[in-house]
Amino acid sequence: MGEEKHGHKHILVVDDELSMREFLEVMLTREGYDVTVAENGAAALKCLDTTPYDLLLSDIRLGDMTGLDVLRAAKAKKSDAPVILISAYATTETAVQAMNAGAYDYLPKPFANKELLLTIRNALSMRTLEEERRAMAYTMEKKLRFGRIIGESPEMQRIFERITQVAATRTSVLISGESGTGKELIARAIHDSSPRASKSFVVVNCGSIPENLMESAFFGHKRGSFTGANTDQKGFFEAADGGTVFLDEISELPLALQVKLLRSLQERKILPVGGTQEVPVDFRIISATNRSLEEAVIVGKFREDLFYRLNVVEIRLPPLRERKEDLRMLAQHFLDKYAKEMGKGITKLSSYAIDLLQRYDFPGNVRELENLIERSVALSSTNIILPESLSLSFHKRRKIQKEDGAVMDTEAMEDVASGVQLDEILEGIERRYLEKALDLTRGNKQKSADLLGITFRSIRYRLSKYNIE
Repeated sequence: MGEEKHGHKHILVVDDELSMREFLEVMLTREGYDVTVAENGAAALKCLDTTPYDLLLSDIRLGDMTGLDVLRAAKAKKSDAPVILISAYATTETAVQAMNAGAYDYLPKPFANKELLLTIRNALSMRTLEEERRAMAYTMEKKLRFGRIIGESPEMQRIFERITQVAATRTSVLISGESGTGKELIARAIHDSSPRASKSFVVVNCGSIPENLMESAFFGHKRGSFTGANTDQKGFFEAADGGTVFLDEISELPLALQVKLLRSLQERKILPVGGTQEVPVDFRIISATNRSLEEAVIVGKFREDLFYRLNVVEIRLPPLRERKEDLRMLAQHFLDKYAKEMGKGITKLSSYAIDLLQRYDFPGNVRELENLIERSVALSSTNIILPESLSLSFHKRRKIQKEDGAVMDTEAMEDVASGVQLDEILEGIERRYLEKALDLTRGNKQKSADLLGITFRSIRYRLSKYNIE
C-alpha cells in the first residue's frame, strides 16, 4: 500500500549517526519510499552525482561538512529535489541561512515521526513555496466553515453539525467555554446561517455595563423616566427585533434583571423603563459563559428557571489544548491575515515553530494564538516564522518554591546563560498581566488599574503601547 501511495519516491538520507540513519531508513521504507543513506557529506555528494532523488533529508552536523553545504551543492547541481534539514542544535542564524539557501523546511531533533512524515509528504507534493502557498489557501478555504471558523478536529466537526441543526430554529442556545475559545464566532455563525441573517445581530457584554444602567440598556426607556432621559431610547432587545441578541458573560447578570429577562423571554414582550405598556418584540437569545452556570444556580447567583430557558441547547467549545489538530491551520490563517495587513512576505511557519506551539497549552486559547502570531509577524525579519520569533519563553516559566517561601524562576535563570532579550521578556509579561486584569474586570480599566497597583493614566498608556483593546 505504501508503494502505491508514494509511487516509488526516492529519498536520500544523510546523517553521520548510524542509529539515526537506520531508524530513518526503516521508517521511510515502511512508508513505501525508496531510501538511500549516506554517512557524511562527501558520500551524499557522490550519490547526487549519479542518482536523481525526489527529496533530500539531511542532518545539519555531518562531521566533514554541514547539511547547508550539501544543500548548496544539490542546488548547484540543478537538483529540484526539496531539501529538509534536521538538527538538535537549531539557531536562528542557521535556520535563516537554510531557508535563504532554498531548504523546504527546518525541523528540530528529536522530531515527532508524524510531523516529519507530514513534512515529507507536503514537500514531495509541493516543490515550490508558491505551490505550497496555493495549496494551503485551497485547503484553508475547504476547512473554513460558517465564515471565519476553522477546524477539522472531531470536536469542531461536531460543533459544526450542531450549528447546522439549531440555526434554522428560534431555540435559545448557551455557548460555554473558556475565554478566548471563540464563543462569539459560534454565535455569529448560528445567526448568519439562520432565517434571521438579514436582521440585526446585537452583541451585549453583560460584564461591561454598569448595574444601574443595565435595565435601560436592555429594555430601553421613556423620556423623563430618570434624570438625563431626554428622549425615548430603544434597548438591545427592541434594536434586535427580528434578529438575534448575543448575551456574552451571561453569568454577570444581576438577579433583579434576570427576573425581567425571564419574563421577556416567556412573553416575547419588553417593558421600557418608565413605560406603562409592553412592546412586542421578536428576538432570538444566544448566550455565552466562561463559568459554570450550574454552579451559579446552586449557590443562588443565577435563577434556575432562567438557566433552563437559556440552556435549551448547549454548545461547549473545547479549549485549544483539546483540539491541537487545528493548531497548524489556525496559525497559518492568522499568519496570512497579519502578513497581509502588515505588507510582509511571510508565507509559512517552520516545522520547528509548529513543534514549539504544539508543546504549549495556550491558557488564552485561540485568542492567545492569534495575538502570538500577530506579534511574531511584526517581529520577524525572514519569510518564514522561526521559533525565536514566537517569543514563547516567558509563557513557559517553571517556578519552584524555596524554603523561605519565595518563588524562584529556574528556567529564566537557565535562559540567561545562553543570552536573553530582557526587554521582550518584560514586555511579554506586562502584556499578559494587562490582558488578565482586563479579563477579570470585564474590560473595566479603572478596576484593572487598581488590581495592578497602577494609576488610570498609567494603564491607558500601557494599553495604547501594546495596542490592547
